[in-house]
Amino acid sequence: MITRLKGCPVNRPLPAVRLRVPTHEDAVAWHRVFADPEVMEFYGGRPSALSVYEELTARQRRHDAELGFCLWTLLDESDEVIGFTGAQPWRPDWGPVGETEIGWRLGRAYWGRGYATVAAQETVRRVRAAGVPGVVAVVRPGNERSIAVTRRLGMRPAETYEHPGLRQPALCFRLSLSDSR
Repeated sequence: MITRLKGCPVNRPLPAVRLRVPTHEDAVAWHRVFADPEVMEFYGGRPSALSVYEELTARQRRHDAELGFCLWTLLDESDEVIGFTGAQPWRPDWGPVGETEIGWRLGRAYWGRGYATVAAQETVRRVRAAGVPGVVAVVRPGNERSIAVTRRLGMRPAETYEHPGLRQPALCFRLSLSDSR
């Protein structure tokens, strides 16, 4: 069965992807894939240190064990690490506190090919199966690629929050999972 990209002007098949719980080695792969200022434009603009990804992958393994979902390592058809996608509890003390956030980040070479959409669709399926009643996605204005993915998922614009560290707005999109089976 071929899945097509919903809401995209080009009707093309979605790529095959695989999601796995991140390994310790994935911290190195994420660090490499995201070491591009263009990828990090909406995440502070600078690549993060390897230690950030080591902590992040460890936290995701805990989330998977405790919650049944996490930010999974995203692999392409050749089992190359191309980024991550998944869900986790919203951590900051601003924004949608207490909510489950879905998100995705891909290396620049994988943009515009449908990977984020198909991976986000699988994330929605998995968090629904875990009993999560709804999810949010927090996206910076101007990040049109991510906003397009929220639309393809059927998410709706909700609140706008002021990002305290960046002193810029952050858009919150919502999707109820309990009434959209």
